[in-house]
Amino acid sequence: MELYLKYKFLTMDTLLSLQNLKKYYATQKAVDDISFDIKQGSIFGLLGPNGAGKTTLLRMITGIFYPDSGAILLDGAPFNPMVDIEKIGYMPEERGMYKKMKIGEQALYLAQLKGMSKADATEKIKYWFKKFEMESWWNKKVEDLSKGMSQKLQFVITVLHEPKLIILDEPFSGLDPLNANLIKDEIYALAKKGSTIIFSTHRMEQVEEICDHIVLVNLGKKILDGTVADIKQQFKENLFSIETEAGVSLSDSSAFSIVRTEAGKTFVKINEGFRSNDLLQQLITQNTQVIGFNEVLPSLNDIFIKLVEGTHAGARAFQNI
Repeated sequence: MELYLKYKFLTMDTLLSLQNLKKYYATQKAVDDISFDIKQGSIFGLLGPNGAGKTTLLRMITGIFYPDSGAILLDGAPFNPMVDIEKIGYMPEERGMYKKMKIGEQALYLAQLKGMSKADATEKIKYWFKKFEMESWWNKKVEDLSKGMSQKLQFVITVLHEPKLIILDEPFSGLDPLNANLIKDEIYALAKKGSTIIFSTHRMEQVEEICDHIVLVNLGKKILDGTVADIKQQFKENLFSIETEAGVSLSDSSAFSIVRTEAGKTFVKINEGFRSNDLLQQLITQNTQVIGFNEVLPSLNDIFIKLVEGTHAGARAFQNI
């Protein structure tokens, strides 16, 4: 009854819900009471430093591990790995393909394990191999592939059966910029068609570009949850870049303090009690010709470092009490 009360109030567009998940190994709290929801059709970033608990979370979502407590709901119902695994495509960071097996045969075998008929699997494999210019690879062995070629194959195998939930762990590793863009375009296309994508990586610039919502975990706990836009707004520091006409320099005023000058731009921080309009008003009053004026928002990489370092510092302080 308790579980039913939890999931009957999920919004209609929630595909995956993690509720108070816990997973402990001896004395280590790998996942310590983590909850979050993922909307259908979203590209969701799961972030965290090494050892934060990301891999354990992904293994529970895919049914490899069972949580010690908590609930996983998929499509509004309790997750059943034996049944629901066909709804999931998982591309792990560590590749798990058979090195001696021919690529075409392997893709066909793994597709059938996901419930596809041989005929449907063959048709889909040919479609993806043609799309990714892999047609000549059919009789190659995995061990003969470069890391980038292996990455493309792994992606194809992950999405062949058109899963509702696609989990991509470092999907761009080993790819050149051209093939990285190819995979990126397919991620957007799959999300547009309704697939939900969990994207895990250490590359913050990729998360910032691709994801619409992120969760940051560290030391087994969730420390950040929100849309990329909202999080950047949450951590902004009232920093602005100002570009003026050549030869004009700015100096500190009651409204702002100069932080640095770089590449023809002056970066200023608005003082407490003032707004961006006050800054502009002072520049206009001084008859300063402003060519460019932009708010500088923190990058996800800056936010990531700030929060993770803060969490570790807090943990060390607690241990020293």
